[in-house]
Amino acid sequence: MTDLDLILEAAREAGALAVSAREKGLKVWSKAGGSPVTDADLAVDALLKERLMTARPGYGWLSEETADDPARLATMRQFVVDPIDGTAAYLKGKPWFSVSIAVVEGGKPVASVVLAPALDETYAAAVGEGATLNGAPIKPSAATQLDGAAMLGDAKMFAYPGWPEPWPAMRIESRNSIAYRICLVACGDFDAAIALSSKNEWDLAAGDLICAEAGAVLVDHKGRGFTYNRPNPLLPSVVCANKPLAPLILSRVGHIDLQQR
Repeated sequence: MTDLDLILEAAREAGALAVSAREKGLKVWSKAGGSPVTDADLAVDALLKERLMTARPGYGWLSEETADDPARLATMRQFVVDPIDGTAAYLKGKPWFSVSIAVVEGGKPVASVVLAPALDETYAAAVGEGATLNGAPIKPSAATQLDGAAMLGDAKMFAYPGWPEPWPAMRIESRNSIAYRICLVACGDFDAAIALSSKNEWDLAAGDLICAEAGAVLVDHKGRGFTYNRPNPLLPSVVCANKPLAPLILSRVGHIDLQQR
């Protein structure tokens, strides 16, 4: 079984568990820092770790819901996992959450799955094989200007009066899961997504490969690509867009100096 087949199978099982757990009722508490976590987050994490590490015992493991083990840094390949990305949507009964799994080698994702179980959407990619949604090839939009673009992000951020150049009129929407936002750009449902706040490797790794294989761009607000399986998994920001829009967005946000939390 290939790594992609393995993580596809595991993601489907994890997605089914997430949906059924929510239907049964969730236990919720706050993590250090205040973000919510549920018993389902931990159950899905445990399921994925058992399935994936049993199949690939020599791989490293990095997950939002597992205490980090620096031993992963010495492994040739790693699983980078967010068991339930978009917990806020998950808690509110909304469908915009996902199971995000990447296999990373040499700092780059080589196989990826982002599964949105409540929407029956499975995005997948392997290096050199293109990106798919439910098995069908995907590609980003053909939009060439920000005016009228479909944008995923914070409407208040775009409306902030301190921008050197005001943003044009855009259709701005929000989706809680950053991995899912990336996939929505990769498949052309949206033209771009911007988040000028810190993210973690498990937020971006799976979407990164799906984005690249579809033909879209994923970088930070300075235009830098991402490397994964680093000692500190924190990343500064994310800009995801089709190729024509990426430089237009970066010209507007690249001057910003962000403080990583």
